[in-house]
Amino acid sequence: MSFTWRRVRKSLKAKRNPIEFACKKAEAVRRPIEQLESLANQDYLDVFYYDESHFCLTPCVPYAWQIKGETIEIPTARSKKINVAGFFSKKNQLIHYYSEASINSEKLTEIFNDFALKTTKKTVVIMDNAPIHKSKIFMSNIEKWRVENDLFLLFLPTYSPELNLIEILWRKIKYEWLEFNAYLSFDRLKRNLKTILDNVGKKFNIQFV
Repeated sequence: MSFTWRRVRKSLKAKRNPIEFACKKAEAVRRPIEQLESLANQDYLDVFYYDESHFCLTPCVPYAWQIKGETIEIPTARSKKINVAGFFSKKNQLIHYYSEASINSEKLTEIFNDFALKTTKKTVVIMDNAPIHKSKIFMSNIEKWRVENDLFLLFLPTYSPELNLIEILWRKIKYEWLEFNAYLSFDRLKRNLKTILDNVGKKFNIQFV
């Protein structure tokens, strides 16, 4: 019956808080990231933060100054999604890929292949452990990017989105930079979003301490 007779072991796993445990792992990774950013500041290498996000006509509801007794209402509707994959640096450099098609393992690999060709020096990409980022197709290319393009990947621990700085960029776009009228139609949303993505580092910037 697939049973074996052996000693029962004591363990604290049942008492471990998985999020608390992940936070400790994140702290262990934070220091290496700071060291990488220091090397980037000295122009020894480049550091980019990678992730995907999507945008549609169901808007993120921001705070806004509103006249007392009146409420600003944002139209909402079901719509197609605009999928954006991005590589973002603390220097406000954004290399993005913009599509209405979903990003699967093959598309993700294509994106990294293209990004690898754009690198000009040793480059580290920091990213989370989403299933698509750990697919067999994607993982099978990691060694090739390292050898051929001097491109290295650093995977973050789970439950540590605060270490992936591109999350700040997505929030800025959704809650601050996209204007209310961007949600009046899907075409308008695409135009507004593209304008923002094309102007990150120019008109749209994030100040990092």
